[in-house]
Amino acid sequence: MNHRLTTPPARNEHSVSPDFEAITATQQETWSTGDFHQIARQNVCMAEALCEAVDPHAGERVLDIACGSGTAALVAARRYCEVSGIDYVPELIERARLRAEADDLGVDFRVGDAQALPYEDGSFDVVLSVYGIQFAPNQEKAASELLRVMRPGGRIALASPISEGWSGDFFATNARHVPPPPGIHPPLRWGTDRGLEELLSAGTRSIRSEKRTALQYYRSVEHAVDLFLTYFGPAIRASKADTGRQLRDDLRRVFERHNRATDGTAVIENTYLLTTAVRA
Repeated sequence: MNHRLTTPPARNEHSVSPDFEAITATQQETWSTGDFHQIARQNVCMAEALCEAVDPHAGERVLDIACGSGTAALVAARRYCEVSGIDYVPELIERARLRAEADDLGVDFRVGDAQALPYEDGSFDVVLSVYGIQFAPNQEKAASELLRVMRPGGRIALASPISEGWSGDFFATNARHVPPPPGIHPPLRWGTDRGLEELLSAGTRSIRSEKRTALQYYRSVEHAVDLFLTYFGPAIRASKADTGRQLRDDLRRVFERHNRATDGTAVIENTYLLTTAVRA
């Protein structure tokens, strides 16, 4: 790898046996709240960066795991790849289908779980995920499924949140208001060398990572906070547990801290980890 990122304090190591099925159901309900598509529009640059990194060619079979409203899948489909996308939120899959239809792109979008992919072994040449698979509660199972559906020599490209920068601040702030279930790893594990080695090294012959910057554009910091509290499921859930305006104030400080704009608008600098790997 190109650098060292350490795993953040991640897990309750007491003898907790997580109920992954129940946690997944709760997550699905949370992400179904609001409209993540309104947030994911800021992820287009990350989706394009993934496709540039692994360069899928026309006719190659591409899977976008936890695809949301289909952003990375549509980038690959514009290269005339044979693309599938899967997400466990039906409303997002419906939005992805509408987007594909509007662009006259043939993509097989399905409702399904990253921890139990409905595809045969070795079905894909390329697997992509933008802030998607990282949120599966059973990370070992999700990683195993990712590797299972890839052909030998296939390429993986992931955009993962990391503990530093906007992503780390945002998710840490949200977690203070709604703590994660005990016994599970945080999504930030995918943004560390150690986590990637633990999850992917047994099924890959190479893993390379580098930090990248994605810019998010909003009318103002207040506009950014409003969007997340209106459309981002985890923030909506946290706001319901907030008896005052503390969450809003905390999120405002996060966006202000990472705002590069000086004209009253907001240009949020988000540092993420772009990881590529080759299936063994």
